[in-house]
Amino acid sequence: MPVTMDELLFDLRRCFEQGAEGVHLHVRDKNGAETLDPSVVNDCCRRVRSVAAEVGVSVEVGLTTGAWIAPNLDERIAMIVEWEGVDCATVNLSEAGFERVMEALQATTIGIDVGLWAPQEISRLVSSGMLPSAQRISIELDPGEPYFLQGEPRQLARQVNDALDDAGSSCPRLTHGMNDWTWPLVEDAFRRGHDTRVGFEDSIYLPDGTTASTNADLVKAAVALRDGPAAVPGRP
Repeated sequence: MPVTMDELLFDLRRCFEQGAEGVHLHVRDKNGAETLDPSVVNDCCRRVRSVAAEVGVSVEVGLTTGAWIAPNLDERIAMIVEWEGVDCATVNLSEAGFERVMEALQATTIGIDVGLWAPQEISRLVSSGMLPSAQRISIELDPGEPYFLQGEPRQLARQVNDALDDAGSSCPRLTHGMNDWTWPLVEDAFRRGHDTRVGFEDSIYLPDGTTASTNADLVKAAVALRDGPAAVPGRP
């Protein structure tokens, strides 16, 4: 997992070279701790865009707004609204105060990326009134915390997508999974024409079960899966 700025930029360059077109960042300070501090975030985003430009990629830069990074809601929002160079920010429906974070983003040029972790969160999103303001909905399904979802991941993805359709949502969707659900949901995303994401935050394993050495290895495998199952290294 890249931690320092140099490690991050080196890793991202390799990911862009393998076909990545967007990044979901958890920015870290000089001590390696996650931060939402605009001075650190803005510098990181400038440097990420510079690397992408050198590779010839028009990159989408997305950030987390995770409450675990800055638990005080007012302080978190005060930092987020000062961000520059951020295309979209993921706001998790599982976190208290998500509505206020989304409302704050509406007053900026940063798009709302809804972090939806389970079917039961859809009613929360709809009742908040924020669904029409979403730039994208990121469907992240995980057999682990906090919901310990059970069942076949692609069936759960279908349940979520059907419910979003029924709610009248027409904005783009990104589907990805965690751990053993990563690659089934990457496949499902490509089948549906959704965006997807891979990286050590989700899983360190390639489709054949071997361990990836870098995030770029995961990107390479995802691109191969998109372009044809037979092209995925080690895929049975």
